[in-house]
Amino acid sequence: MEEVAGVSSSREDPIADALLACAGGDQAAVATLYDLTAAKVYGLTLRVLRNAAHAEEVTQEIFVEAWQRCGNFQPSRGSGLAWLLTITHRRAVDRVRSAQASTVRDAAYGGEVLATPVPDPAEQAVASLEARRVRRALGGLSQVQREAIELTYLDGRTHTEAANTLNVPLGTVKTRIRDGLIRLRSALGGDDHE
Repeated sequence: MEEVAGVSSSREDPIADALLACAGGDQAAVATLYDLTAAKVYGLTLRVLRNAAHAEEVTQEIFVEAWQRCGNFQPSRGSGLAWLLTITHRRAVDRVRSAQASTVRDAAYGGEVLATPVPDPAEQAVASLEARRVRRALGGLSQVQREAIELTYLDGRTHTEAANTLNVPLGTVKTRIRDGLIRLRSALGGDDHE
């Protein structure tokens, strides 16, 4: 048995020895650890991720993490390979979850973008022309008819609220609205009677 940084190791587990040497600050031990485990780490990562490029990237991250956390390795709790493959599995599953969350987020965002209707230029042009026609027709009404119609149809007030705002009886507001609508229909090409 040999001792590294006060921790005994055994030649029975060369991966554990490499991890303990890394924990002791031996940078060359990282290369040994990589040589001993890269194929297994990459294989497990590839099985979980099912994408070679992602598996290569996560494999690199795993060896960086192993270097940073090798001081946490305890040979009495399991083999070096088991410790490293546990990190591998967790990191790969984290990547899958992250990718799924990203996909859900993108789908939700894409759905919001698609749910927002894109105005049709032809419809906008027709609406604009219609609005101009209505404004012109409103301009042809008497002041009292226009006020009554604007309060009820454009401002969304009830007939009673319009009467109170104009300080006139309810029947007067209703008559102004009726007469104004008749004139609007006529100006906009509708029939003249109710």
